[in-house]
Amino acid sequence: MSAATIADLSGRPLGARALQKRRRILEATRDILANSRLRDVRVADIARAVDASPATFYQYFADVEDVVLELAREANAELPPLLDLFEGHWRGADGRDRARAVVEFFMLYWDRHGPILRIRNLAADEGDKRFMNLRGAAMQPVLAAMAALMERTGAVKRRPEIDPHSAALAMSCILDRTAAYRREMESNGVSQAHLIATNAGILLHTLTGR
Repeated sequence: MSAATIADLSGRPLGARALQKRRRILEATRDILANSRLRDVRVADIARAVDASPATFYQYFADVEDVVLELAREANAELPPLLDLFEGHWRGADGRDRARAVVEFFMLYWDRHGPILRIRNLAADEGDKRFMNLRGAAMQPVLAAMAALMERTGAVKRRPEIDPHSAALAMSCILDRTAAYRREMESNGVSQAHLIATNAGILLHTLTGR
């Protein structure tokens, strides 16, 4: 959403100062959720963090979940560069580089948005349609890009027993979960370099059949 179209809950377009206040609420919520569960975060906590009143918060958002939904939408908006990585035929060194770049993108993406993505996924798993729709909007283009790449590279012909859409779903789950829990794995002795190399190798083989 562009700054020109952002409005408060009454529908009034926001000026520069109001946009700054709204942004501070978003960032404060992100910071708080890095160390707190969603159920434990109150509007008063967020308002206090930005030196404002709860009434000010309610000018921009209906509740804490409303802020999280907006943060999840912003996270979705960062995905187009990932889709670009699935272009081409992934031959030779270019394919290896692109596979590594995809793995690294997932890791950096979770580093930036981990708390929000965890809340999104949990709420979606529990059946909240708002979060289900946001997760679907994030992942469906990625799955489609992977499946299309498998067709272009000939992976489908090399491994006809493997359905490209199922393979894309499996790979996205592997990459997503590895990125989500890599800090824990690294604390148990698995190096980041090995995680990247291993996941990139699996991805390359899956999407190219080579």
